[in-house]
Amino acid sequence: MKVKPYKNNDDVFVYINEEGIEKIATRSLVPGQQVYGEKLVTQDSVEYRTWEPRRSKLAAALLKGLIPNLIKPGMKILYLGAASGTTPSHISDMIGKTGRLYCIEFSPRVCRELVTISEPRSNMIPILADVRFPESYASLIENVDLIYSDVAQPEQAEIISLNSRWFLKSKSRIILCVKARSVDVTQKPSVIYQAQTDILKQNSFDVEQLIDLSPYSEDHAMIIAKS
Repeated sequence: MKVKPYKNNDDVFVYINEEGIEKIATRSLVPGQQVYGEKLVTQDSVEYRTWEPRRSKLAAALLKGLIPNLIKPGMKILYLGAASGTTPSHISDMIGKTGRLYCIEFSPRVCRELVTISEPRSNMIPILADVRFPESYASLIENVDLIYSDVAQPEQAEIISLNSRWFLKSKSRIILCVKARSVDVTQKPSVIYQAQTDILKQNSFDVEQLIDLSPYSEDHAMIIAKS
């Protein structure tokens, strides 16, 4: 068993088991905590959590060539559509104790699960709110270094652009997970990805990368853009 840095990423690792199978992982901020049944492995007294690309679109993007080191220790990040906390928990690992992760979730039931995951993680702040109305949670959030959005709404690019005007620092990045079937079930996913990219450009973003997340997540893409 061996753990080593994953490609050019400082805070993402690759775990190689006894059979030679590789899985990416993050260094556990809360040793012993399993969030979604992921495997915990220890090397040199450091615990790592394997990161499943079929459960997390960010993990899928990393495996498909995401720009390295978009997420760093100490960053302040706003996460739109945090759900029960699978991907946010790995981001929490990456930003460490000096970082801050504001997690917005609309469903009260799901948010209760998010709260449970967040309780032992001092850098995760769960907030029950509607991402379409950032003014409703503006008093709870400082300006951030990055906004990550994964929401099942037709206006996905518009929502992250709106939140960026409220919270994103100048010359900072956004990561938009595009759910094609939530935008328009009648259009080809590639057409929807381009349309969402165009909306970001209209909102003064420079699009740096577009990643189709298949086969890990069909009809999904990830767009990285800079303000």
